[in-house]
Order: sequence, then C-alpha cells, then structure tokens
Amino acid sequence: MPRLDDHPWSGPCAKGAKHRSHLRASARGLEAKVGEMVTSSVSGPSPLVAHSARGTDPAHGPVSAGVGGHGSSGHINSWHHHLVQRSLVLFSVGVVLALVLNLLQVQRNVTLFPEEVIATIFSSAWWVPPCCGTAAAVVGLLYPCIDSHLGEPHKFKREWASVMRCVAVFVGINHASAKLDFANNVQLSLTLAALSLGLWWTFDRSRSGLGLGITIAFLATVITQLLVYNGVYQYTSPDFLYIRSWLPCIFFSGGVTVGNIGRQLAMGVPEKPHSD
Repeated sequence: MPRLDDHPWSGPCAKGAKHRSHLRASARGLEAKVGEMVTSSVSGPSPLVAHSARGTDPAHGPVSAGVGGHGSSGHINSWHHHLVQRSLVLFSVGVVLALVLNLLQVQRNVTLFPEEVIATIFSSAWWVPPCCGTAAAVVGLLYPCIDSHLGEPHKFKREWASVMRCVAVFVGINHASAKLDFANNVQLSLTLAALSLGLWWTFDRSRSGLGLGITIAFLATVITQLLVYNGVYQYTSPDFLYIRSWLPCIFFSGGVTVGNIGRQLAMGVPEKPHSD
C-alpha cells in the first residue's frame, strides 16, 4: 500500500513546515540579540553616555562651557582695552586742536575771553582744551558706531595719509576764518560753507558723515550761543545772534575731521561682543 509521503502533494507541506521552523529559529536568535543589548545597556553606560556624564560631573566641571566662557571674557576685555586706547587718542587730538585753533581766534581778536581766565601761554581758558578733548572723543567714537549700526561701513579713502590731509584742510579752514577779510560776514560764511562741504565730499562722502556733521554743528552752535549769552566769553562783531555766522561751518568740518580719525582708529578693532 502506498504511503502518503510518496504522493506529490505531500512535498509542499513538508517544505512549508521546514520554512516555519526556520522562521521560529530566526525569531529566537533575534530575541537573544535584543536581550543581550538590553542587558549591556542596563549593566553599563555606553561610551556616549559616559562621555556626557564626565562633561557634567561637578568634579570635572563643564569643560566646553569653561573654554567658551574664557574666550568670551577675553574678547570683552580686548574690546574694552581698544575702546580706552581710542578714547585717549581722540581726547589728545581734541586738546591739541583746541589749543592751536583757539590760539588763532584769540590772536585775531575773533574770540574774547575775560582777562582773569587767561592763565596759560596759549591764551586760552583752562576749560576749553578738556571740553574740546571730551567732545572729540565722543564724536570720534560715535562715527564708527553709527556706521556699524547702519550696516554701512565707511570704505572711502581709509588710510592715514588721507586723514592727515583732512586735518590739514580743517586747520586751513579755521585759519581762513581768522585771517581772511571780506566785505561782510555773509560772504565769509558762504565761502567757509563751501569749503566745509568740499572737505566732506573729498574725505568722507557718506550719508552718516553728512548727517552727523550737521547734527554736531547744530548742537555745538546752540551750546556756544548759551555760553556767550551767559557771559563766559564773546565774539567780536556777532552777526548770528551772539556768535559769528560762519561758526557752524567750523563745527561741521571739525566733526567730519574727528569722525575720520575715529573711523581710522576703529579699523581692525574687534566688534563689540553681544550678551546672550
């Protein structure tokens, strides 16, 4: 009698049984591997976890945060160091310009101080040089700061030779205000206004420089009017309230000149760090 194994339809069933047994064996192997992985993760941390644990260990301290903190503090110290240096240089420039230029005005009797305040060989009141030095420091630091905030870095003629020529032109304009003789102050004022705008166009040409120059000229003129009104000093032949009408031109050209010096000093200086 023939057996069931001899029939052709019994082959596929046998093969299916073998396939199912193979799948069960694979599943048991996979379960064993997963169990080993779970056991190893519970018994000991992985290298990544151990590394993070060492980084947050109080005994070791956050190494990366410490390095970043030292770098940030060093950047801040460097920025403050450069700021103090630039302020001192600008203050010294303002003092020297005030002594030289005010001497021209006093010698030509354009500016008159009371006799009791004239105490130096430069024929100037004691408070003029420090006030002008402080103003020069503020203006010289303000120009590059405004350029940075506006996102328009000044790149026109950024070299010391151009800055020195700008200073020479400014001294020439101030000298012309004391030396040139015109029929009236209006002609002199128009001439100095043209020279001042020419100085801005030759050595600056920036919108921020023009706006700051006009603002500085306005504020300085108002302060000067108040000083003269209160009798601190006076101008001969005033034709613009208590002062000469060409004085705003001097303030404008002076602001542009000191601004160029401040911009040149700010070149290569690290940017101000932003606090988080």
